[in-house]
Amino acid sequence: MAASRHRRRPGRTTAIAAATAAVALAVSALTGCDAVDKALDCVQTADSIADSVTDLQQAVQNASNDPTQTDEALAAIEKDLKKIGDKTDNTDVNKAVDDLGKAVDNVRTAVRNGDKTPDVTPVTDAAGELTKVCTP
Repeated sequence: MAASRHRRRPGRTTAIAAATAAVALAVSALTGCDAVDKALDCVQTADSIADSVTDLQQAVQNASNDPTQTDEALAAIEKDLKKIGDKTDNTDVNKAVDDLGKAVDNVRTAVRNGDKTPDVTPVTDAAGELTKVCTP
């Protein structure tokens, strides 16, 4: 009988070790998935911003036809920037978000000051940088 008890103990220890390893693996997998989800959110939002930047470029070109398009495109970019800013703690992403926000503010100020064709190059450049830092 003593021998059978001895055999059960290693089996129980092995089962506990296996369960502990499974829990540790699951926790690390969930952490990895969270990072992947954040990266995907960043990429998707950066893609949306790229579309909004294209809209902004077209709006500036057509400003004489409909000046409200520029404001709408700027608002769309700002909305997407808020989404990224709220979801990340990555320093590079936050810097790119800040830079793009400043560029958008500068275009908005230029439009308010009567510039019908503001330079959107800084917005385009900052959006490109954001896309670069969001790409895994």
